[in-house]
Amino acid sequence: MIGPSTGVRVYLACGVTGMRKGIAGLAAAAEKILRQNPTSGAVFAFRGRRGDRVKLRHS
Repeated sequence: MIGPSTGVRVYLACGVTGMRKGIAGLAAAAEKILRQNPTSGAVFAFRGRRGDRVKLRHS
């Protein structure tokens, strides 16, 4: 398993995120839902409706 570097923050968006969203949509969700700067260097994790898919966004 590959993990994040030491000191990297990981944010998990609670609830369901549409898996059709692209990079721009996930960045907007990071700002709106998580209230974080999407260019901060953190990793943002978003879960699909069925729970079998996860999308990660890292800047």
